[in-house]
Amino acid sequence: MGIRDDALAIWQAGVAAVDSYTLVKENVSCDGTTLRICDTDISLDHVKRIEVVGGGKAGAGMTRGIVAALDQVPDSVTVEGWINVPADCVEETQRIHLHAARPAGVNEPTAAGVEGTREILRRVSRLQPDDLCIVLISGGGSALLPAPLPNVSLDEKVEVTRVLAAAGAPIHDLNIVRSQLSMFKGGGLLRQCSSKHIVALIISDVIGDPVDIIASGPTVPSTRTAADALAVLQRYDPDRTRIPSAVFSAIEQNTATHPATASSCSAVNHIIGCNDVALRAAGVEATRRGYQVVTLGSENSGEARVHGVNLLMQLSRIRSADGVAAPTCVLAGGETTVALAQVDVDRRGGRNQEVVLGAVAHASDAAFWKNMVLLSGGTDGEDGPTDAAGALADEVLVAEMHRQKLSPAPFLAINNSYPFFRQLNGLLHTGPTHTNVMDLAVGIVAQTGD
Repeated sequence: MGIRDDALAIWQAGVAAVDSYTLVKENVSCDGTTLRICDTDISLDHVKRIEVVGGGKAGAGMTRGIVAALDQVPDSVTVEGWINVPADCVEETQRIHLHAARPAGVNEPTAAGVEGTREILRRVSRLQPDDLCIVLISGGGSALLPAPLPNVSLDEKVEVTRVLAAAGAPIHDLNIVRSQLSMFKGGGLLRQCSSKHIVALIISDVIGDPVDIIASGPTVPSTRTAADALAVLQRYDPDRTRIPSAVFSAIEQNTATHPATASSCSAVNHIIGCNDVALRAAGVEATRRGYQVVTLGSENSGEARVHGVNLLMQLSRIRSADGVAAPTCVLAGGETTVALAQVDVDRRGGRNQEVVLGAVAHASDAAFWKNMVLLSGGTDGEDGPTDAAGALADEVLVAEMHRQKLSPAPFLAINNSYPFFRQLNGLLHTGPTHTNVMDLAVGIVAQTGD
């Protein structure tokens, strides 16, 4: 096996460590009388219904996990639920319905998503005080769980997200705005629930794992205000020419500020999976394969192409270091952004593909890549509106680029990374992984010094 195969295996080990089915099964159990969720014991003596709701890219795996974990719940307790997931994640499950809330590869809210979210709100609103509501939340939940305010249309809400994302806004800024325009986010699920008990199991796709930002915090009382959201909008659209005026009006009139009414629910939020878990597992696999491991942590952010250059330079420095002989693996987790070029052309790509393309554009000599490989992939198996999880580059790919007389610069200039790597067999295809803990980059130096 070569270093390309090693990089793939190391990346896959990281993803496997945050398998959503396993994470739920490890954190939920039932002995027939008591339900244990993480470190919380819940007596089932007075519980007549357990409603399981939520959404995200890990929804299908989390649902399989919770169904298996609840197998010993007594017959006197009704277990039902509804989870919004991407269309290619829908599968047959017992008791809990998986709802196709958006098409595969289209990470935007849809009418089907609104329909599913309204059904979730209907279900939690009919619960009795002693019933239990279990919420399964994972990355992608913001797009999969839309419930726009009455005075803001779905199209207007989608346009806000498009404008902010195209401007390179980080997920924190996106979710501040989303939570102020939603009946579900920013603690909206809490306000609608009639039960006294909500327990949320959360797989984090946000740097730092803030529960109020993951999927825009449906089970966390919002600490953000309309003024916070307005400040974000004005930062990215100061002339008010790109974001729909209805959105500015809603927030300025304070109609988007969530009511201060207290919820009858007591919500307990548990982070059961995050990027750091994947990063550690990738490091274990790299060590097993004989590599020294350099970890850059789980909080890498900023421009994707710049991140790619930084990773490549890190690999180059390791290779050039005097007296260093051991093969080395560099790992980096987090989530970068892409500021889209303002051009009217067809293009496809994602931030992970742009990470690697940025590196190739910076060093386009095949000899520079000798004994090195760089891979970057989204742990959910989706990278932008494409069917790839990310991309990888090595000496073979760069040599093939020259053979085909391709130049990376024009592709990078218009954020068109997908066709570049497709022509060079450099795309990372995994299909849905049923988890989502941001991105994981793997760089390998096979020989570092003489």
